[in-house]
Formats: sequence, structure tokens, C-alpha cells
Amino acid sequence: MAWTKYQLLLAAMMLITGSINTLSAKWADTFSAQGCGGSPKHTFSHPFLQAVGMFLGELSCLALFYILVCHDRRSPEPRMNANQSFNPLLFFPPAMCDMTATSIMYVALNMTSASSFQMLRGAVIIFTGLLSVAFLGRKLLASQWIGIVVTIAGLVVVGLADFVSGEKDESHKLSEVITGDLLIIMAQIIVSVQMVLEEKFVYKHDVHPLRAVGTEGFFGFVVLSLLLIPMYFIPVGNFGDNPRQVLEDALDAFCQMGNQPLIVLAIIGNIVSIAFFNFAGISVTKEISATTRMVLDSLRTIVIWVVSLAVGWEHFHGLQVLGFIILLTGAALYNGLHKPLMARIPWCARFQERSAETERLYSESILSVNEGH
Repeated sequence: MAWTKYQLLLAAMMLITGSINTLSAKWADTFSAQGCGGSPKHTFSHPFLQAVGMFLGELSCLALFYILVCHDRRSPEPRMNANQSFNPLLFFPPAMCDMTATSIMYVALNMTSASSFQMLRGAVIIFTGLLSVAFLGRKLLASQWIGIVVTIAGLVVVGLADFVSGEKDESHKLSEVITGDLLIIMAQIIVSVQMVLEEKFVYKHDVHPLRAVGTEGFFGFVVLSLLLIPMYFIPVGNFGDNPRQVLEDALDAFCQMGNQPLIVLAIIGNIVSIAFFNFAGISVTKEISATTRMVLDSLRTIVIWVVSLAVGWEHFHGLQVLGFIILLTGAALYNGLHKPLMARIPWCARFQERSAETERLYSESILSVNEGH
């Protein structure tokens, strides 16, 4: 069945804004500018402030939700319930997981390439699958266990590619690249905890996805904004890549933005793209399918990689391509993309049972940042 123009628009919006999420954050990291008090030029390295901007983008999903509610009320048969009763504090634990994971990933993005950053986020499949078995009592299909094993192999290959390229990379030390990759994988453990929490406590209340994302964005924005105050006084030595060598110098970030307006453009691009990416992702799941959403989410890794090569942020490495193909295969197996092909093979018919719960877990949990990401 051919896609309508609206579906094509949604798919393009998801692919483009999803790519902008990572590219705009990395673009901001490439700038150098003077800070406060006439300090010399230094790299814009403010991961926690960037994470606040990401949560602002998620928070704006609440505005999108109420715009859709207003539009829905004008239709003959309204379907959205804006007055639904639920406890917003249910969103606090997953929001804190989101905040921690996003902050760690933005720190890691300063240390590694944008394409590796996006590829290594595929590790979330491993931990989400294992935690869903341990805490949600799910039974994974054989193809999903194979998908997890294949994903682990893909992560090893991508890590190897970073190790090889890190020895030749002049912008990042090899130790930084390895640390960044490990931080990204560690963040995926936290993301998987977030997904399990959302599945267990949040989505059973049937809260609209945009409202869920917006509420989590509110908690993340408020808490992390307040945490910027103590971060301004916590010394971390060379780990703090700012003149005062503190955990996060938000004032220095704003001074750098004033001296280099393109940084502001990059951050605004990240905030806006987060909001539209979540809207487009939810709409693609509703209008087309969760499987299509997974495919588009994988395709944005290619876009990020191609753009990074084109602008000279990284160099071509065959191992990275191999790693991406293996990761894509693992994701496809885990999410059941192989089943339409197997359906045409008679002796494979017994593998055609479909896990609706797993697809729902994926389609709902992907709304978190870190795809928002």
C-alpha cells in the first residue's frame, strides 16, 4: 500500500529532525569562543547545559499536546482526553533516569564522533531486553535473543573501529574516545531502566505519549536547571573543560554564546528538533507502524554518519560500516523485521508468532530521550 503525502511528510520529518538532534549538539561542541571576563578562546564544552536545552525541547511537547487537543475538540468526534486524571509524579523516576542518561551521553559526545555516538546507542536493545525479562516477566523469542547477541557483536566492531581511528585522531585522544564509548553504553543501561519504569508504572495509565514526554521534560528541565547552581562550584580538575575547571560553568556558556552566535543557533536547532522529532515519531507509529519508526530511526544513523564525513568531523573507516550493518541486523531481528521475509518460507512458518507486547514496549519506550534524542 502506497504512503500518502502526509505519511511521507511525517517520515521525512522524523528522519531529518532525528538527525539534527545529534548533529546540532555535535556542531555546538566544535565551536571555540571567548568566555566571561575576557578569558581566552576555548571549546564550547557544556554538556549539562545542552541537556537542559534537550529537556526544554521535550517540555515543549506539552504545548504540542494541547494544540492537538484544541484541534481534536473541533472535530465531530473528539478522541483525545485532556482532562484525564493521573499522578504526574509517576513520571519523576523515569525523568531522573532520562536526565542522568542524557547528561552522560552529552559528556560522551564531546569525546567521540557523532556517528559512533548514534551507533552505540543501539546497546539499549540488550539491556531493555534483559531487564524486561527480569522485572516485567516477559519471554523473549529466539530471534530476539539472537538479535541481542548480534547487537553485542556490532558494538564490539564499532568499538574496534573507534580504537583504530582514535590512534590517528588529532581532535580526540584515544583514551577520550574509549571513555566516551564506555559512557554511551553505560548511559544505555540507565535508559533501559527508564523504559522498564515507563512500561511498568506510566503507560499502563494510558497517558498520551506527547503528554508523557512533556511531563518528563518538565521534571528534567526543572531539576537539572537547579543542579546547574551547585555544579558551578564543584571543582573537577581537567575533566571540566572550562576555564574554572568546574563540573558545569553555565555563565561561561552564555558568554561564549554571546561571542559566537552560531552556538545559539546550534542549541536552538537541538531544542526545536527534539520537539518535532517526538511529534513525528509518535505520528509515524500511529499513521504507519512501529516497525517503520524503527527503520527510520536506524536510517538517521546513516544520515549522521554521511554528514559527519562531508563536513570533515571524522574519516571513513570500513570497520564502522561493518559495525553499523551488524547493529542494524541485530535491531531488525529484535524488532521482528525478518518475519515478513520468513513468512514466504514454508518451513519457517513456525517462527511467525508475533510478540505484541514487545512491539508495544519498543514503540512507547522509544519516546524517551535518548531516541530524542
